[in-house]
Amino acid sequence: MNSINIISPYKLYGSWVFDDERVGLVQEPFVAGADIMMECLVADIPDAAKGFVLIFSGTPFPGHQHRLDWLRTDGDGGNWYRWEEFKLEGWLCPALFKYFEEPPKHIYAQAKARG
Repeated sequence: MNSINIISPYKLYGSWVFDDERVGLVQEPFVAGADIMMECLVADIPDAAKGFVLIFSGTPFPGHQHRLDWLRTDGDGGNWYRWEEFKLEGWLCPALFKYFEEPPKHIYAQAKARG
């Protein structure tokens, strides 16, 4: 598993999704609060709905802009995270395990325009 991961989320039918053929995901949606987190994340990125770059890791990296904090696991195999900066909670589905062996206590992220 990589220490730092990169995906390019985009909007499909009004919902945030991403593809990552490297791990077998196609149109994987962000739901249950994670979709609202995405809206905050891209507020300053022009045309983000057409796709943007999201870099994330379980450890801090140079240039990270945001941190999500693990809250709890649920019975559906997903994990809840809190983004303290915006007072938001969001659910990350079991696809999280395509990138991490176990839910990281923190997820560090950087969002930027594709270019």
